[in-house]
Amino acid sequence: MIKINVISNNNKWKKYLKDPINYIEKKIEKLNKKNIQYQKKVIFCTLLLSSNNEIKKLNKRFRNKNESTDVLSFPFYNKKEFVNKIKKNKEIYLGDIIVNLNKIKSKKNLIRFKLEFDKLWIHGLVHLLGYDHKKNKDYVSMNNVEKKFLFLIK
Repeated sequence: MIKINVISNNNKWKKYLKDPINYIEKKIEKLNKKNIQYQKKVIFCTLLLSSNNEIKKLNKRFRNKNESTDVLSFPFYNKKEFVNKIKKNKEIYLGDIIVNLNKIKSKKNLIRFKLEFDKLWIHGLVHLLGYDHKKNKDYVSMNNVEKKFLFLIK
């Protein structure tokens, strides 16, 4: 089972998601019902709903990039370590995801906004599960997992 702790210090998010915690909980509930892969385990992560300033500071501090971005992920484990941990432990903390409100392009249309937001936090979650997109074959694999998760949370 996947669990996400949502943190939102930015009230601008409430313009688009009245209750961000409830929104994510409903999405995760759907994902957990339909995705049997982690049903016997409990995997946690944190999702920070941020703005340009916050994410830019984090990007500078941890990736040495002095710019804003749409999503950041800070996995605790690489894919091999994650696979080993998940085999041995019933509970595991995956890491942190940060999503930038200012980079979600469809802020005028609530349905499009939610879809773009879902794509971003799912992308971050898949990174926490050990996937990356440095090589083309890795991109394809990661993209397939993202599409599967997005389909499951509809």
